[in-house]
Amino acid sequence: MSKSGALDLAAGVGGKIEKREVLSAVDKYEKYHTCYGGEEKERKSNYTDMVNKYYDLVTSFYEFGWGESFHFAPRWKGESLKESIKRHEHFLALQLELKPGHKVLDVGCGIGGPLREIARFSSTSVTGLNNNEYQITRGKELNRITGVDKACNFVKADFMNMPFPDDTFDAVYAIEATCHAPDAYGCYKEIFRVLKPGQCFAAYEWCMTDSYDPSNQDHQKIKADIELGNGLPEIRLTRQCVEALEKAGFEVLWEKDLAVDSPVPWYLPLDSSHFSLSSFRLTALGRLVTRNLVKTLEYIGLAPKGSQRVQDFLEKAAEGLVEGGRREIFTPLYFFVARKPHST
Repeated sequence: MSKSGALDLAAGVGGKIEKREVLSAVDKYEKYHTCYGGEEKERKSNYTDMVNKYYDLVTSFYEFGWGESFHFAPRWKGESLKESIKRHEHFLALQLELKPGHKVLDVGCGIGGPLREIARFSSTSVTGLNNNEYQITRGKELNRITGVDKACNFVKADFMNMPFPDDTFDAVYAIEATCHAPDAYGCYKEIFRVLKPGQCFAAYEWCMTDSYDPSNQDHQKIKADIELGNGLPEIRLTRQCVEALEKAGFEVLWEKDLAVDSPVPWYLPLDSSHFSLSSFRLTALGRLVTRNLVKTLEYIGLAPKGSQRVQDFLEKAAEGLVEGGRREIFTPLYFFVARKPHST
């Protein structure tokens, strides 16, 4: 089960980083980003280090707040966040037309929440690809607890250079993960290579929409806050995803920003005007409670030094996400299904 207690949160901060090195890791991570003088070129060239530091630092916070599936979802009125996340994962499996016995790849799988849900929903074998050792350790433990460890496994590797033969998988998906890639084309090209001919790749991408104005300083700040708080080298535009897919050789079957028609705004759980007991830890009040909790745990030595600063940049991210959603300049729900042709 998810580690949901305060002491679990404190113990997990830093992941595989030595606890005495957490503060230094926070310093190094922050310096990659625009708010601290960092540049996009440096983030892209050092993306492996940046993203690994990010997930070592934040995974216990994510699990404390979100549970096992670290992603947003479109929601119906009257639907809980947890229900919408599960339906979002089932929707992806249905779009890929997964069948029992299919061999599936989850690119950037986190601790495997979607992997386990999709494997059970579709009776498939899912391999989770992840370059963060701490998340893989947690994922393996959760696979064992839920009883899917025979059907599902994890591979530690970079999604820009996958250790799989050509034409290995019956389907590939990514849920809010390939946004960490320094180059969308390079990432999609690797996915194309390991996917069997005639089969599909589906993904939810984090993107700036066509409403984003790169010359608008408020828009620039929102984008920078999201990049800082979410370990992103750069947030690309939706049309850049399509261009990269087609350049990689895919046929784009359909694509849509699912945030547009969502009856309940995707960012509502983080909105300061919203309160929910079922997702209390994600609300503004819940995050304030967590902030004070982390401050206390760090003060008494149960959480490593630097923990509060991790909470600070996650709070900055939440503010950026809500504002980006309100202004409709950012979406975490840009969805596409792309097919690898039978002959390439």
